[in-house]
This record gives sequence, C-alpha cells and structure tokens, in this order.
Amino acid sequence: MSNVVVNRIIERARRADARVVLPEASDPRVLRATERILQAEYARVILLGNPDDIAKLAAESGAKIDGAEIVNPLTDGRREAYIDTLYEKRKAKGMTREEADEFLRQVAYYGGMIVADGRADGMVCGSLCPTADTVRSALWSVGISEGIKTVSSCSIMNTIVEDVGVDGSLVFADTGVLPEPTPEQLADIGIAAAAACRSLLDTEPYVAMLSFSTKGSAYSPAVQKVIDATELIKQRRPDLNVDGELQLDAAILPEIGQRKAKGSPVAGRANTLIFPDLSCGNIAYKLVERLGKADALGPLLLGTAKPVNDLSRGCSVEDIALISAITAVQSL
Repeated sequence: MSNVVVNRIIERARRADARVVLPEASDPRVLRATERILQAEYARVILLGNPDDIAKLAAESGAKIDGAEIVNPLTDGRREAYIDTLYEKRKAKGMTREEADEFLRQVAYYGGMIVADGRADGMVCGSLCPTADTVRSALWSVGISEGIKTVSSCSIMNTIVEDVGVDGSLVFADTGVLPEPTPEQLADIGIAAAAACRSLLDTEPYVAMLSFSTKGSAYSPAVQKVIDATELIKQRRPDLNVDGELQLDAAILPEIGQRKAKGSPVAGRANTLIFPDLSCGNIAYKLVERLGKADALGPLLLGTAKPVNDLSRGCSVEDIALISAITAVQSL
C-alpha cells in the first residue's frame, strides 16, 4: 500500500489502543508479527495457546513477545461460559454442548468468543486455518452488524495510478466470500464496503455498482441485479454517494464518466468498486495486483459486528502486522 495510506492507518491504530487477538500462536510468523505490533504500538496483543509452548516457540523463532497477554483456551476461566454461550446460539441448528466444547478447542473459535466477550476488540486469523473457519467463528461469536444480513469481504487495492481513489487506493468488494449475491446481498456488500472506505481510506465513499453496462447501454438479468441492488442501497442509505449500473471506465475516469453517465454523483470519481459477483471481484483484484503491479491488502471481512479479519495462509509477517493495525482501526 502507498506510504500515505499506510501511515494514516498506522497512526489511527496507535491512537485506538485496541486489543487484537491473534489465536494462531503456534505459527512462528504470528509470534514475529506480535513483536512487530508491540514494538510499533499498533495494538495490544492477545495470543492463544499453552504459555510454555508459546514461550518455547518464541525463543526458537527469535521473537520477543513480552507484553503480549497469553490465554490458554483449555484452562481459561471463561471456557465453560463460552461453551454454554455457543451451545445456546447453535442448539437450534442441532449443535450439542459436547460439540460446542469440541469447537472451542480450536483457537479460531475461542478467539471469536474472546472478541464477543469484550476481552478483545478484534481478531486476525487464518495463517493456519481455512477461511471457512474464520468466517464461521465470526458468525457464531460476534455475529452480523445491525442492519446487515450478509458477511462479505473487500480488498484494499493500492494501484500505481495515483489520481484514482485516495492516492491510488480503492476498495474492491466482494473479493473473497459470496459467490452469487442476490440484489439484497449485493446491497449489503455496497453498504459495508462504503463503511470500510470511510474507516480505512479515511474519506467519503463514492460507491460504483459495476457492470458491463452503463445506464442502459446493454441489458441482461445480471445488469438488472446491479440496478436493483443500487436502488436498494439508495432506499436504505440515502446519505451514501452510490450509482449504478456503471462500467469500470465510467466509474473511475472523469472524462468517460462525464460522457457515459452525465450528472452521476459517482461516475469518474469512484473509490469503492462493487463487483456483481465473486468471480468478477476475485479475478479483478488478482489481475490488478499481478499485471497492474498493485498491492492488495485483504480480503478483509465485511459485515461482522466486531472486526474479524482473515489471513492468507501464505501471508508474511508484515501482512499480519498491518492487518492487525487495520483491525485496530476498524474497532473504532
């Protein structure tokens, strides 16, 4: 990401003084990231696992984690209460108390309960566990934001084109979770991505609902879905700057936007791009990253009541540290 955007995020994270749980303390990358987070004061860190095992691995990894709180999910005093909570939430879906106990032996799920309990402000997980576990943990613990029914994701894309978005940075959504959103779900994605833009890029969101059509230049059921989602957002959030359906060039290039969508509040100045489905979003962010030489941060989860963010299993120490700073900012 650009130094401008990163520096803003880091400074806001330091002011937030948030507590972030990193449950996968059996990963040396997480321990080295913990050292970096603590030294740079991005957040206060809670690690999950056996304290002796974590201390041994930290020493072997050369990671100084003094100052991190360590919680052992198997001996924690809140464990029984968390089992009861998870069981009560999921028993209507067939979960037994024994199954709740078993799930909470997995650090991803225990970390979510710690956030839901207010002991941490957010969680960063996924260097070892699959995305499905991170998402499920979030749903079963902190739940969904008020007014939103959909968990989705976004990627913060820092491009080499400095005159788009914020110093070249834009929000792409959904890039990692929901394959075929309905119009209602697509509206949720647009609203949640707008909040991410305001929080992380520290600017007023201009949300473009993307399609292969601009204002009736083509038609198909896929175009109608985007039109319907746009109208739903306008009804639910008349305060948001949103427009669609827009082609990508009309969304981000002022001269094209003026020609194709004259009078649009968004065309030519979009900083938040909503793709009609996951295929488009995922392909787009990887194409821009690999061929457009952009830096991609995410996918970050959207729609959860408290911040829970997923990591790629190929993540670097710097990725973990920066996403922890983002999580701290989101907790504001």
